[in-house]
Amino acid sequence: MKNNIAALSLLLLSTATVAVAQEKASPLEISGSVDTYFKYDFNKSGNIKTYFAGEQNSVSLGMIDLALKKTTGKASFVGELSFGPRGQYESIPDAAGGYSATANGFNIQNLYINYAFSDKFSMAAGYMGTFVGYEVISPAANFNYSTSYLFGSGPFQNAGIKGTYSFSDKVSLMLGLFNEWNQYRASRGVSSVGGQLMVSPVKGWTAYLNGLHGLDGYGNYSTVLDLTTAYQISEKVKIGLNAADLNAGDDKFGYSGVALYPQYAFTSSVALGLRGEYFTYKGISGAPNTSVTSITLSGNIKSGGLTFIPEVRFDNDKDFSQGFLKSDGTTLTKSASQFSLAAVYSF
Repeated sequence: MKNNIAALSLLLLSTATVAVAQEKASPLEISGSVDTYFKYDFNKSGNIKTYFAGEQNSVSLGMIDLALKKTTGKASFVGELSFGPRGQYESIPDAAGGYSATANGFNIQNLYINYAFSDKFSMAAGYMGTFVGYEVISPAANFNYSTSYLFGSGPFQNAGIKGTYSFSDKVSLMLGLFNEWNQYRASRGVSSVGGQLMVSPVKGWTAYLNGLHGLDGYGNYSTVLDLTTAYQISEKVKIGLNAADLNAGDDKFGYSGVALYPQYAFTSSVALGLRGEYFTYKGISGAPNTSVTSITLSGNIKSGGLTFIPEVRFDNDKDFSQGFLKSDGTTLTKSASQFSLAAVYSF
């Protein structure tokens, strides 16, 4: 009997040792991207200053993005840093209680820990890329190189804690508490609540209904409602949609907009995509709304980890709110157009 007990104990100990060793042996995942671009404005005035790629007639830098991920058992972490003009600005609280953009040379995109309590329920805490919107900061995850007005006006990151429960592979719900938007060291602390409902009604179609309410990083209490969806209709055809509405402060200023993203893949290496966007700025204190219409046509030409993105873009600003200029550099115009060529390497 003693021999049997000893043998069983040795077997259990060996099994536990192997399991621990397997957990310790889980690999560290390293990924990221590097990008650069040339942009030429046909009015020669550097118009269409969306959040990134604003230089005119220049070979310019995007950023290097470096992400680390590690999983051990039920616990995991993600750390992602970016270096370069595309990701170097962070809003920092100033002494007066406001915010100013400071060039840091780098920016934290993600830094959080996740724990899977079960196959259905997990929690994450830290600084996370926002769950609101269709486009993201990293160009490797976007089809178009230039970004939309919806992207530039919404939150970029949320620091906080969130829990996600998967009812099935077709439905999940996330709820979380967050700092003021885009702040990982917020002076006003935990001040926002948000959630995301994911549904995947049929194969290839996923939709996200997002909501976020709280301090928006500029001292205003804001509420944003956002719908993001994509449908892979066939191997060659995909269509995406982003619609959002934001109200801020007592005057209910903010924005609303919708963007449509049809794409067609000629081969696994060559695809063409269109982004059509209509965006409205809501006036403050009864001021009239202003709106912008934008059409962006982009190609994706892939070779290994490298993607070339030739792109033409046409924006119409009927209210002169964007300050588009003619080639003389002083006369306002309602329309602007540009060509860009970007190179994005993903690893």
